[in-house]
Amino acid sequence: MLIGQRPSRSRPRKGTLKNVDTSGKHKARPRGPQVSVVVPVYHQVEHICDSIRRISHALKRAFERWEIVVVCDGDYETYKQALKCQASNIHIVGYSENQGKGYALRFGAGMCTGELVTFIDADGELDPEEISRMAQLQALYDADIVVGSKRHPLSKVSYPLMRRFQSLCYQLLVRCLFRVNVRDTQTGIKLLRRKVAVAVLPLLLVKRFAFDVELLVVARQMGFRKVIEAPVTLDYKFSSTTNLKAVLRVLIDTLAIFYRLYIRRTYQKRMHEFSAYDVVRISDELVEQTPSKV
Repeated sequence: MLIGQRPSRSRPRKGTLKNVDTSGKHKARPRGPQVSVVVPVYHQVEHICDSIRRISHALKRAFERWEIVVVCDGDYETYKQALKCQASNIHIVGYSENQGKGYALRFGAGMCTGELVTFIDADGELDPEEISRMAQLQALYDADIVVGSKRHPLSKVSYPLMRRFQSLCYQLLVRCLFRVNVRDTQTGIKLLRRKVAVAVLPLLLVKRFAFDVELLVVARQMGFRKVIEAPVTLDYKFSSTTNLKAVLRVLIDTLAIFYRLYIRRTYQKRMHEFSAYDVVRISDELVEQTPSKV
């Protein structure tokens, strides 16, 4: 499959009939995946296959039906390497120019068919076993969104003091600006009900930084307020703290969300513009758009 091309739907899945059954005995169509996992990747050529294998093994142990959508964010070398792991329920997609993590997650989510939609980073810092535990919490509390949180009392994390300080300051800012009752918005694993993903993701505008905050803010604005935090285990692999340029970009994106929400009321206008039919259609067509059109 060429990079940026949507997986073909012309060939029927195993167990389905292509033509009308004239025998009078109609076979039920197989149910869709229980969980869809979107994995955005950029410059992960050395580790992408290991990451895909780890995620797939974790899903096999926890779910009967699952799928993985790997989105190569303008990285052709990683795309070629990831193709070695492609399977019927492991889709490798991408596009030619780097657009940012937020865009990649929206792009991949538009292809998901699972009852639950999960985002997880490809760097291997997060244990993919967390996905099944988050799914159990979602079912237990009937949550709209489950957020992996470094600040959960049961989380096991170890990372530099400066990084802790930066994270704490940013979370305080987010809470003051948006009144989001989440102690950690930036950990790279989240689980959403499909209904939430279909309704919220087409309304989002952030392509790179602060996508996680925008997701929670817009979901709250739309009435999806059952958000719970889940413990995570992180094995940090970075060697330095976030650089100043990245910090500034996050702050700019975050303030832009505030401006669109409270001053221009962009999200509210978009919600009124999109009917339920439009939201479903836009989510489905997102993967067919070129980066220049989004």
